[in-house]
Amino acid sequence: MYERILVPTDGSDGTAAALEHALDIAQARGATVHALSVVDQRVRLAAGDEQRDAIENSLHDRAIAAVEDVAEAARDADVAVTTAVRKGVPYRCILDYADEHDVDLVVMGTHGRTGRDKLESLGSVTERVVQSTNRPVLVVNI
Repeated sequence: MYERILVPTDGSDGTAAALEHALDIAQARGATVHALSVVDQRVRLAAGDEQRDAIENSLHDRAIAAVEDVAEAARDADVAVTTAVRKGVPYRCILDYADEHDVDLVVMGTHGRTGRDKLESLGSVTERVVQSTNRPVLVVNI
C-alpha cells in the first residue's frame, strides 16, 4: 500500500516529529522515504535587490541541510531515501512532487518554521496540502 512516502521538510521540530512516523511506516512496509525541501521564492522576492542572492543562497543551504537530516535519519533506520530541493511556493511544489513521483502518503507536521503558521490551528502549508490533494496525508500534531 505505501511504497513511496513523502516527507516535506523545512528542518523544523514539526519535521522531526513527522519523520518518526514516516520512518516507522517505511520500515514496516519496505517503503522509500522522499525528503523534499522547498526554497520559498516569495521570501526572495520580498527582499531588497541587494539582498536577494544572499537570502536565496541561505535558504538553499538550509534546504539542503534539512533534506540531509532526513536522509541521515532514514539511513540510520535502514530505510531507502531520496532527496530533492525545489524552488517555488512550498505547498505547490509538494503537490507537484507528489504527483511526479506517484507518492502513496505525505507525512507532515502541523506547523513549520514560520511564526505565522503557529498562529493558526494548522500550518498554512500543511493545510493547503491537505485541502488540495486526493492522496493520503498523515498530519502529526506538534
